[in-house]
Formats: sequence, structure tokens, C-alpha cells
Amino acid sequence: TMATLNQTSLQPASFLLLGMAGLEDLHTWLSIPFCLMYIAALLGNFILLFVIVTERSFHEPMYLFLAMLAVADLVLSSSTVPKALSIFWSLSKEMSFHACLTQMFFTHLSFTAESTILLAMAFDRYVAICNPLRYATVFTHSVIAKIGLAAIARSFCVMFPTIFLLRRLPYCRHNIMSHTYCEHMGIARLACADISVNIWYGFATTLLSPGVDIVLIGVSYVLILQAVFRLSSKDAQLKAVGTCSSHACVILMFYTPAFFSFFTHRFGHNVPHRVHILLANLYVLLPPMLNPIVYTMKNKLIREKVSQVLFRTGQ
Repeated sequence: TMATLNQTSLQPASFLLLGMAGLEDLHTWLSIPFCLMYIAALLGNFILLFVIVTERSFHEPMYLFLAMLAVADLVLSSSTVPKALSIFWSLSKEMSFHACLTQMFFTHLSFTAESTILLAMAFDRYVAICNPLRYATVFTHSVIAKIGLAAIARSFCVMFPTIFLLRRLPYCRHNIMSHTYCEHMGIARLACADISVNIWYGFATTLLSPGVDIVLIGVSYVLILQAVFRLSSKDAQLKAVGTCSSHACVILMFYTPAFFSFFTHRFGHNVPHRVHILLANLYVLLPPMLNPIVYTMKNKLIREKVSQVLFRTGQ
């Protein structure tokens, strides 16, 4: 019992999240763009989901992947932003140890799942452009369902061990975190023990999940571009580039802040802490808000359906 007592006393009952360290006076102001972006993300993704689910003509691979992306975006933003807002508005800065681990788990889980879906979408575009005749046989509904399940299973397997890696650490009453949400390395750095296992596990999983995804997405895009330049007519080339451009935008918006955040965490010791936190917030806020906008702007069919939905409800 002494050991269990010892273990629980070394695990903080709760963490105190300070939000944007060094920008406390601006919390109220920061909450405005945060709140607006979050509302935009919720509205955009729910409308997109509604349109894809209710419209029979959208039950095609590209749109079904888009629906999965919307779900991942909703989980990603909803697992972090509400708590950040409650910190900014000084409603509650406290978070129990288990709630913190749960938040970390769902944040990283939805991020990894989204990365997997973006890879599947790149493969979808590759088959559509480089092997159009086989498209219908490759992307059947059962294959798409399996890809969705694989995205969840893969993210779960990658993230589940981090819960135990964090639970085994002693925290010696260090429970103040200058952040707006709990992330794996942010929690690990509060421990008063060697965290090299956490650092290496975090590093390995980042290289193996989003890292591998980015490389494979890059490869599929090189092959797509090669195929596009082989197309005889200018029109066909433009059409092919058009179908990929929205996906390419989304990829850039998703990975850029995330990788910046990841690398500043590992190597940017002279980067101000508030820059870390700002980046960490950008990658849970920007993609969920911009993805539906990019796809609605770039895709004529979605644009028409979304405007129908909005005007029907507006009348």
C-alpha cells in the first residue's frame, strides 16, 4: 500500500493550465478570434457532413473521405478549443490528471486519423487520374469503410501507449502548465524523472505516422503530376490540377503548423514559449476551420448544395 500511496501522491490530482504564457493580459482579446474560428469550424464541418450524408450523389469515394475529414476536424477542435476558451475567460483553469490524459489522447488521435485520411485522399486522386478505368473497382464502399476503420485503429495503436508512458512518471507536485491544452510532451516535461522514453516514442510515432504519410502523399503527387503532363489537351490538364489543388491546400494547412510545432518542441530551445503555444493552437484550429471552406470554394457541386442548404434554412 505504501507503493500505491507513493504513486498517487506523485501523480497530481489536477493540472493548472495558464493559457498563453506572457500574453495573459490579452486573453480576453485572444478569445475572440479563437471563438469565431471555432464557431466557423463547427458550422462548416457540420454543414459539409449534412450535405454529404443527405445527398445521394455525394456517396462517392472523394466525398466520403471528405466526410471522414470533417469528423476528424470536429474531434480535433472540440477536444481542445472549449477548454482554451474557458481558460481565456477565467472560467476554469484546472483540469484533473485523467481529464488531461483524455484530452491529450483525443487530440493526438484525431490528428493522426486526419493524417491517415489525407493520405487515403491522395491515393484516391492518384487512382482517379493515373488509373481512371480501375477507379470504381479499387474504391468500393467496403474499401472506404475499411480505410475509415484503419485510420481509427492506427491512431488508437499509436496513441494508446502514451497514456501508460505518462502515468508511470512521477510529477512531484509539478502541476502548472503554461498551455491551453494537454499534449503528450507538455505533460511529460512536468515530470521529475527521466522522460527520454517519452521523447523517443513521440519522435518515432511522429516520423512513422504523419512523417510517412507526408512522404507517401508527396510520392502520389509526383506521380499525379507526371500523369497530368502526359495528358494531351490543356483542358484535361487544368481539370486534373483543379481536382487536386483543394487537397494540396488542405495538406499544406494541416501539416505546416503541426510540424513547426513539433520541431520547435524538440529543437527550438530559443523559440519563445508563447510561439510554441500559438503554433500548437494553430494546428488544432486552422485546418478544421479552413478545410470546409477550401472544399466548398473549390468544388462546384459542394458549393451549390451548401448554398441550397443555407438558403433553405435562411428562408
